[in-house]
Amino acid sequence: RHYTDLTQMKTPAVLGVDIICVLIVLCGCDRAEGSTLYANQKGCDGDRVYYDGCAMVAINGDIVAQGVQFSVNDVEVISATLDLEDVRSYRGRENHPHLESDPKPCYRVRVNFSLSDVDDVHLPVHQPVEWCFHTPEEEISLGPACWLWDYLRRSGQAGFLLPLSGGVDSASSACIVHSLCVLLCRAVEDGNTQVLDDVRRVVGDSTYRPTQPRELCSRIFTTCYMGSENSTEDTRTRAKDLAGEIGSTHMTINIDLAVRSILGIFSAVTGKWPQFGVNGGSRRENLALQNVQARVRMVLAYLFAQLSLWSRGRPGGLLVLGSANVDESLTGYFTKYDCSSADINPIGGISKADLKNFLFLLRRDLPAEHILTAPPTAELEPLKDGQVSQTDEADMKMTYSELSVIGRLRKISMCGPFSMFCKLIHLWKDLLSPVEVAQKVKHFFWMYSVNRHKMTTLTPAYHAESYSPDDNRFDLRPFLYDTPQRRWAT
Repeated sequence: RHYTDLTQMKTPAVLGVDIICVLIVLCGCDRAEGSTLYANQKGCDGDRVYYDGCAMVAINGDIVAQGVQFSVNDVEVISATLDLEDVRSYRGRENHPHLESDPKPCYRVRVNFSLSDVDDVHLPVHQPVEWCFHTPEEEISLGPACWLWDYLRRSGQAGFLLPLSGGVDSASSACIVHSLCVLLCRAVEDGNTQVLDDVRRVVGDSTYRPTQPRELCSRIFTTCYMGSENSTEDTRTRAKDLAGEIGSTHMTINIDLAVRSILGIFSAVTGKWPQFGVNGGSRRENLALQNVQARVRMVLAYLFAQLSLWSRGRPGGLLVLGSANVDESLTGYFTKYDCSSADINPIGGISKADLKNFLFLLRRDLPAEHILTAPPTAELEPLKDGQVSQTDEADMKMTYSELSVIGRLRKISMCGPFSMFCKLIHLWKDLLSPVEVAQKVKHFFWMYSVNRHKMTTLTPAYHAESYSPDDNRFDLRPFLYDTPQRRWAT
């Protein structure tokens, strides 16, 4: 029963060690007799993995005590009162002499000391408890938040800066920082002096005591909307509303002057001025004009991260947060060294579909409803009648839902083009014809192949799922492929 319940949970790969240990305790080996104490590390290991703690005590395959997952406490101690005679009785039942298997004797060993005294007879024995699982959405809220806290403490910086576009990805990164502020305020309220000392060191105030997550967020979190002539009022409003709700220090920046200055340098040297496709420009011109906007945002993000606190008379700098999800990394649907490049990325190991579920969970407390219903767009091309003319899914020629399925087949099922096509014609038989499936598979592998080199520049991200395309240590595949366009020309 325990085994079935555990394996049916949708749990991120980073927690796999804990789940495996629970399986060993509950049903590993041929029997589960005996008492087991399991202690897991807690905190960031200096890399992409966060150890979630969750110590436990078990006896004869039953969990009798469970620690807390995803806590900002450095140390957690749990205890349970066990009756060791229960172990002897359990073994005796398993080794009944009428069993056909070879008997396994259980000897009683006499020693000259006792693990308890007379008063312990009156102590109540802990009874089995139901194992408490977090939902995937809760894990997105808690795991990356604790990872960010460890990174912030170790880096010696004074907070985070996030380019907030008003879309699902950057909104998810912002909500994770807000979740961190909630955890920190709860820990201080519970009397955790270590967390209080760390918070005071981060904000640079030895008398500060956080009481409200929004107020703490205003001290350690800065968001900036970097708009251009291609941006809409809707995205500007969504970013401002979300920043106001979580309490971040928000700025609105216009990048048009910087973009025109860079293009002016190019024009002065070459005598040519590139145009967008809607204005008669070629595909190369159109792509270059999109890329320069994205890269300007990255440069400005680092500038404000270094000097925004200085402009307010406060010490320290800020860590730049990224907001590129797994699906964008998988297809390379981002500019190399653009605003997706950052110091760390809390959502780099999570798919768009899971991020939407995460924001859906928060919709009662934060203004996420409009963000969820808005079409995902980079807003890098000119508007048409004041409205967005470019969307991510149209550019990629597939939806994020389809891409999520494809990404899992590529990594988890280790599918190449042909085996993926064979699986998808059955999975999508009610939605797409075999010809349409073939076109999507070919297009995906073309995008994956020509953009795989971008994986070498990915921002370090919290490793959360087994479908991650992270080139560093996890998805060790070539980053230079022979472009499949020639092979699939027919």
